[in-house]
Amino acid sequence: MRRRLFLTAAGGLALSGCDTAPAPRLRPPARRTPSVGPLPPGVRYEEHTVRLPAGPVRHQVLSVAPDAAVTLGAVHGARLDTAETVRSMAQRAGAVAAVNGSFFDIRTSAVFSGYDGDPLGLYVENNVLLSEAASGRTALVLGEDAVPGRITEARSVSRVVAKDGAARLIDGVNRTPGRIVGCGGVGGDVLQGQRHTAPAHNKLCTDRDELVLFTPQWGTEAARAPAGTVEAVLAAGGRVVRLRTPAGGPVPAGGRVLQGTGAAAAWLRRHALPDTVLRITSQVYDSAGRRLSGKNLTVLQAGPRLLRDGRVDINIEANGVSPTALSQRHPRTLAGFTRDGTLLLMTVDGRDPGASIGVTMAEAAELMRAWRAHDALNLDGGGSTTMVVLGQVRNRPRGAEGAKVSERAVADALVVVAA
Repeated sequence: MRRRLFLTAAGGLALSGCDTAPAPRLRPPARRTPSVGPLPPGVRYEEHTVRLPAGPVRHQVLSVAPDAAVTLGAVHGARLDTAETVRSMAQRAGAVAAVNGSFFDIRTSAVFSGYDGDPLGLYVENNVLLSEAASGRTALVLGEDAVPGRITEARSVSRVVAKDGAARLIDGVNRTPGRIVGCGGVGGDVLQGQRHTAPAHNKLCTDRDELVLFTPQWGTEAARAPAGTVEAVLAAGGRVVRLRTPAGGPVPAGGRVLQGTGAAAAWLRRHALPDTVLRITSQVYDSAGRRLSGKNLTVLQAGPRLLRDGRVDINIEANGVSPTALSQRHPRTLAGFTRDGTLLLMTVDGRDPGASIGVTMAEAAELMRAWRAHDALNLDGGGSTTMVVLGQVRNRPRGAEGAKVSERAVADALVVVAA
């Protein structure tokens, strides 16, 4: 059964399957616009503090009108295998503003795979798939052909077809083979000894038989792999240059690497013959099964969803989130859209008693609704939460309560670039 939060007729919140305290309905805040310097037409930055029964909540909001003179998208660090600060990524992109984006394989995690720039879940940048979906998790979509921006539950499908017609699903893109942090993959994924294909936030699924694609954006070398693994080195166009074993060598400029373990390694030995061509395709689909497309398509998976059509709808099971997370109070990074298509990017400070205590998921939903969001989702938060405007970090990132303000290196960022 899916656990979701819905707004009740009395104005509180009711959760199917567990207990949680209702979040107070918030009035639209009295907005304060600090002096940050000139922003492009249609872009506005504001700050405010609201008072909840538990204490004050300081937050920063960037609103981007549908006709703003900007380009919206996502960027990663200099390479995907290494994390970088939002401020550094914004500077490289020439962005006037940016916030942190997806969850990532953070090195402090108990299931860390060794590459802290690796986005967890679906990540599409400029219409290029750079990380596969945790199937069914909630995603922010920008740059579609027909819709400027929306929120949906998404999945991805990648395949490789050899010259002899043999085809195989590609399990992952730009990650360590055999280790699916956050789960939600394809094929024979296992969690605690049981087959598992649904997302499981902060959990590790494993798979002995995987085919993983590495692109030049990953870094100079594909992930290290043990004896018995195989990788096909592909030139531009998919021509097989050679097979390497064990896997883990350089990614050629303009080319790609397909890395296989177990049965996938055997598939490469049989079908990835030197000087033949492997045809690789990737598609991304929304919750209705429609393919997402757009020249500048950006898709960033995080979750859970907070608002759907103006109602509180916290779909924790679709995102593999534990019900205990609902009552946890943290700094947050949130994104959403108003009815007219205005994009709202919000950061909420926390872990700062007396100044800003952070918010629960339900409070985050109500805060976004107070700013007139119609649809919204939760992005990576905690110590990752960062808002940069005109080169300056506007919020106060903290990795723990009482810790010094310090900007964390993350995997990717949503950026607003002047047109």
